[in-house]
Amino acid sequence: MDKIKRLTKIITDSSNTVFFGGAGVSTESGLKDFRSKDGLYNEKYKYPPEEILSHHFFLEHPEEFYKFYKDKLNSLNYKPNIAHNVLATLENEGLLNTIITQNIDGFHQMAGSKNVIELHGSVLRNHCMKCNKFYDAKKVFSTEGIPKCNCGGIIKPDVVLYEEQLNEIDLITAIEKVKEAEVLIIGGTSLNVYPAAGLINYFKGNHLILINKEKTPYDTRCDLVIYDSIGKVMKEILKEIKRS
Repeated sequence: MDKIKRLTKIITDSSNTVFFGGAGVSTESGLKDFRSKDGLYNEKYKYPPEEILSHHFFLEHPEEFYKFYKDKLNSLNYKPNIAHNVLATLENEGLLNTIITQNIDGFHQMAGSKNVIELHGSVLRNHCMKCNKFYDAKKVFSTEGIPKCNCGGIIKPDVVLYEEQLNEIDLITAIEKVKEAEVLIIGGTSLNVYPAAGLINYFKGNHLILINKEKTPYDTRCDLVIYDSIGKVMKEILKEIKRS
């Protein structure tokens, strides 16, 4: 049995499948990841991207932060790809319980997924640091310079910056979902970013699956590893499900 057929059977036989995804799920939409050779961390800026996306830098240099943020992290200029769409279809058909994502683009919800845990927050949510008023992404990305609230406070994206803690409720919920999962599919992530990558250690189910273009530190722990594009694999899974 080839890997796609085997994975499809695992999914259709499972009563509780969880998908845990990283930047590779969204790069096929046109967004850049961070750590690959063409990623944001290998581009040249006045400041290193890791510093720009830190809590202290946001507070000390909000204008420089927003130049980078609007230029590189505006997911409104892109749209969900086949991977997001197939995952939403699997959830709608009762074949996928939860999506846990490290991405901040909001593409899973745009594609129609409902049970999504965003470990690193979302560019779609933004709040005034002074009065906590909510603002959507369009307001932030269309404002010149530093986006500000009517009260005068700076608007901050609800994304987890370096030096900030993950949302405790989201992290606890993600851990519980992984613990309860019968099947855990990991897709499009190098599994090098902690604490998110540590979620794999809570899995006690039957099948641990990895779909990624490159090797990860956890490959030997998986039942099934597919080195390929997440979009291509998801498309083939959907075809296989429709055939059966």
